[in-house]
This record gives sequence, structure tokens and C-alpha cells, in this order.
Amino acid sequence: MRYSAIVLVILFGIFSVKPIKAQSSYFHYPETKKDSVVDDYFGTKVADPYRWLEDDNSDETKAWVKAENKFTFAYLDKILFRDSIRNRLKEIVKYERYDIPVKEGDYYYFYKNNGLQNQWVLYRTKEIGNGEEIFIDPNTFSKDGTVSMSEESFSKDGSLIAYQISEKGSDWRKIVVIDTKTKTQIGDTLFDIFDSRISWTGNSGFFYSTFDRPEDGSRLSVLKQNDKLFFHKAGDSQKNDALIFDGNKHKIRYIRAYVTEDERFLYFKAAESTSGNGLYIKDLSKDNSKIDTIVKSFDNKIDIIDNQGSELFISTNYKAPNNRLIKVDASAPQPENWKDVIPESKDVTLFTKGGQYFFAARMVNVKSQIIQYDYNGNIIREVVLPAIGTTKNFKAKKDVKILYYTFTSFTYPATIFKYNIETGMSELYWKPNISFNPEDYITKQVFYESKDGTIVPMFIVHKKEMKLNGKNPTYLYGYGGFNRSLNPMFYLENLLWLENGGIYVHTNLRGGGEYGAEWHKAGTKMHKQNVFDDYIAAAEYLIKEKYTSSDYLALSGTSNGGLLIGAVMTQRPDLAKVALPTVGVTDMLRYQKFTSGAGWAREYGTSDDSEEMFKYLLAYSPLHSIKESVNYPATLIATADHDNRVVPAHSFKFAATLQAKTIGHNPILIRIETNAGHGGGTPVSKIIEQVTDRFAFIWYNMGINPFE
Repeated sequence: MRYSAIVLVILFGIFSVKPIKAQSSYFHYPETKKDSVVDDYFGTKVADPYRWLEDDNSDETKAWVKAENKFTFAYLDKILFRDSIRNRLKEIVKYERYDIPVKEGDYYYFYKNNGLQNQWVLYRTKEIGNGEEIFIDPNTFSKDGTVSMSEESFSKDGSLIAYQISEKGSDWRKIVVIDTKTKTQIGDTLFDIFDSRISWTGNSGFFYSTFDRPEDGSRLSVLKQNDKLFFHKAGDSQKNDALIFDGNKHKIRYIRAYVTEDERFLYFKAAESTSGNGLYIKDLSKDNSKIDTIVKSFDNKIDIIDNQGSELFISTNYKAPNNRLIKVDASAPQPENWKDVIPESKDVTLFTKGGQYFFAARMVNVKSQIIQYDYNGNIIREVVLPAIGTTKNFKAKKDVKILYYTFTSFTYPATIFKYNIETGMSELYWKPNISFNPEDYITKQVFYESKDGTIVPMFIVHKKEMKLNGKNPTYLYGYGGFNRSLNPMFYLENLLWLENGGIYVHTNLRGGGEYGAEWHKAGTKMHKQNVFDDYIAAAEYLIKEKYTSSDYLALSGTSNGGLLIGAVMTQRPDLAKVALPTVGVTDMLRYQKFTSGAGWAREYGTSDDSEEMFKYLLAYSPLHSIKESVNYPATLIATADHDNRVVPAHSFKFAATLQAKTIGHNPILIRIETNAGHGGGTPVSKIIEQVTDRFAFIWYNMGINPFE
């Protein structure tokens, strides 16, 4: 329901100061002890001297974190224009922002932020544009803004709301239920909920999923194996919650449960990894009905979009890499009975419903196209969009005549439009009051050739009058994994970069979902090197075309993108001046042993799979690719002490190894955010500080001061 205008993922910058003179012993990093830990993989011995940093609860690790942060902030504190960056960022973000309104019961609910509030506030009103009131303000949950609210879900008539609370960015959450009329809590708080959906049936209760509570060890790093699906009766004790489906018995790691709008069916997606899922269904209209399997395999994506009585409408990439919409009766829902409603297109398509129609969001060379269909698969119209860019939230309940969607692009701030489902007319609902003239900038989409000849798309944004002389500070962002697509989006922090003469670039690497299942698979497991080659080719294109040069290039990626940057900077330390691996996966031999890591095995493969897979992972694993006496780029590694998705040990060990082996004048720093997680729910105040430090670090090491 929320559209965040501040995104931790994308940052960059430029600065000026004389570079530090090269000498291998210039930086006296905090001392990091080495242990004699050695693992044996198929007869190959691999040392892991910083294994002790995996224990986030130990006093030694806490002392190391404190020492590294002290060193990092001492360095950053010397950058004279850092305060100017922070002040300008506060100016940029200080404007009122809205999310789309959604009707629940007698009210329209929507999120709003005045610009500098740490958390978005949930408002409501009975009439759009009149008499809004604060419903829930997460900023009151904690003094420092590190407690956030997420995954709110209303009962059928809107009389109850269940929402999750995350503390310090953790994926372990609580669920609270309140009466929407009195705003009083109903029943006890539910504890130990791990990154679940909440799906109501009527007003009686809701389905949720979670892992078993860890009995010992760290809740941050302990491996999470199999999910369980429960039903909670509103007002009852959590200990009485009914177990609906036991992932331990079925070896299912992730469960996401939903209830159809008419509340006839419970269905849930079950998966062993983050790519592909099985699908199960239960008829709630029948007492003691059994759970039926639609698809058990995890090889494809499958999701129920809607139903009409017993007829199910299902989106899937089974035998259709770019997705199709099929229909089938719930009495015999297996694939052999499927019939196409909207066949596969040449472009990747995501399906939603709104009113009495389906909407197909096609990705045409990474840009949105929306087609409206009836339930027989007939085209009603192509929706006219404001410009070339990205749409979100083209969905609504069946009884509505008006839906609200957002539109954005690199130079088009996120704007909300009101769409008449019957007439096909869009009109402006809300636009941000921000001092920004998109006419001052240009966005290009280019296509470049990767190492193996594959053509890869890339977006380049900069001021219109910019000269291509090889000296433009350039921020290259990439991800390339988990079927995730990087669409054109407006990021507030980009304004600071662009207005100071920077070039922003993001490239749509293999491993993403931009061109369907085959594009994704081409960047997984034994093909993962394709992702790194695509990114390196992007940088080489920018240098060849004189957008920038290695002295003015910053590499950035987050999470799986942090793996990307770690791999690229160790394979090509000469490629860029600055590297920013954020909350990255860097130990490819042990990632599967922590938290959700085992669920990434279908994406990466594991060192336990085979000797061939082990050797492939070892060859690009950022931690194991660091060589002695190499001058690596100026590197600012970023992680958070409560990240229980990509545990901070990845970044800890990567930083310690780089500091021990690098030579030259480029600093190797690690910035460890306290009371924060993988990025979700991070307070605006912390985000401003993180962005400030990254911009300052980049600009300082490029020798440019944007405020001179």
C-alpha cells in the first residue's frame, strides 16, 4: 500500500580533496585476529580465518564492530563538505508524499509522510480529499524511529485491522489486531512471526505463516528451514492457533497464504527458494475440506489472480516463460485441464484484477505498457500512460469503478492517477510539490554487447548540456538476480547527484526478470558469471563512449547486488575508483548456512551440491577472490547489525580480508548501521545519514567537491 520515495538501494556522488598518497601502510585499520579454521570441500582446503565474526552475539565481534565504526566515522568526519550534503538532502526530501488510497469498510486508508518523518503514517477518511485523520502513527512506537509497521490487512467489513511491527529492521515481527472504530487492541500480541503475509477470512480471524522460534543461538543468523501456516482467531490466544499446513512434513521453506476476494478459497504458494513455487488450495465453503494440490513442483511461478465461483484464473510461466493467464475449475485444477484466457506475449507480463477486468502489465524493453481485458480474454483497451516509465498498483477490488495507480520514471517523480475502469480515462489525483524541472535532464536507453555477445539494456540519466569528455562522475547501479526487474524509477537522492553534474546509470543484467524466465536463468547457478560480465561490459561501454572513465566511476549494488559489486571489484580492481557493496552476499561457500540463505540455493547453487558447483562458486566468491597486494578501489562496505536476511558476517569477513590484503592509497571501510536490518522500515533520519556518508565517500575519493 505504501510507495517509498526514499530508497536505500541507489546512491552516488562526486568530490574534491587531494587524494591520499599511495603507500601500503598508510591506513592502520583496527586489528582483526585470525583463527586457523580450514574447511575441506571435495579435497580442496579453504581457510576461513575470520569465522569467529559469524558469531554476532560474542563480545569479540561486538568490540570489532565498535572499532571498525570508530575508524570509519573518523575518516568520514574529515570530509569538510559532508554537512553540506546532509543539509541538501534534508531540503530535497522535505516535501509531503502520499500513497494510493484503498477503501476498507467505511473508510479510505492511505499512507502519508511530511517528508522528514522517520516512518510513514497511516491516515483515513470517509470522503476522499476531506476530513482525513491519523489512524496509526508508527513514529510513536519508538523515540528513534527504528520500530516500523508493515503488512497491514483488514477484515472483510473493515472493522478490524491486523498489522506487523518490526523492531530495528528485523524480519522477526509481531502482529497486533485492533478495532478500527475504537482503535483498541483485540486479544494478545502475536510474537515470533517471520516475514509473513496476513490474510483474513471474514471478521473471524486470519492466516499467517512463520518458522519455529529458534531454541538457542542467534535469532539473527540461525538457519530457517521450513515454514508453517496457522490460523489465528481474532481475540484468541496465539497458543490456540490452528496449524493448517506443516512445512516440516512437506519440506517447504516459504509459505505465502491468500484468501480469494469472495472468501471461498484459501490458497497458498509454497516454495523451497525465492524462485518458483507450488500452489495449494482449500475450499473454505465446505466444512473440513482437504487441501488440494494444483502444482507441487517448484520449477515455475504460479499464482491465483481471481475466481468466479469454482472457476480459477491463474497466472503462470509454466510452458510460457513470459507468463500467461489461464482458467481451470477448482474441482480439477491440475495443468492438464488449463485453458488459456490471455496467451503468452513476447514481453514479460504481470496480471492483476480491478473492477470486473484484468490488467496485463507488460514490460516492453523494461518500460510499462498496460492492457485491459475482460474475463473472456478480449482486449478492452490499452491504457494511455503519462509518459515512458513505470506503473504500480493497477489493481482493485471487484466492486470499484475507480482505481488509483502510481506512475514514475527517472525524471518523473512518483505521481498518483485516478483511473475510470469503465471509460479508460486517467486524471491526476496527486503530484508532489517538489522543486525539480525534468526538462533539464535527459534519459537514454542504450543497448550494449556483453562478453558473450548478448545484448543488454541500460538507462543513462544526466543533464542535457553535459559534455562527454570522460570526466563525468558516474554512478553505475546493478542487481542481476532472483528474477527481479530494475524498472525506471524516480529516486529523490538522485537529485543531489544529477544537479551536481553526475550521471546516473542502471543496467538490466541477466539474472533479472526483464525478459522473462530465460533471462533470469541465464544469470543463475553455473551461469552467474554472465551477470558480472554484463556489468563489466556496461562500465566499459560508459568509458568507451566517454561518459566517464575509471577515475570517475562508482560501482553500487545492494543485497544480491552487493554480491555483484564484490565479484566485479575483485575480478576487475582497475575498473572503477569507488565500490559500494551494500548488505551483500560475499561468502558463497557458506551463505546457505544462515537465516534464509538456504532458500537461495536454486539461484546460486551451493558448495555442498557437487565438486563442480563448489569450484564454480569458489572462482567468483568475493570473499575468496581477494588477492594479496592488490590496489582495490576505495570501498565503503555497508551492513546492519540486525540484518537477518543477509547476515552481517558476510560484510564483516569481506571487510577484514580486504583490509588485510589491499595495498595503496584507497581506503577500505565498513559502515555498520546499528538498530537496523536489510533496509525495510529504516527510519528516514538513518537513510539520510547513510546517503550522506556514501555521497561524501564517493566524491571525496574522486577528488571533487560539488559545493565549490
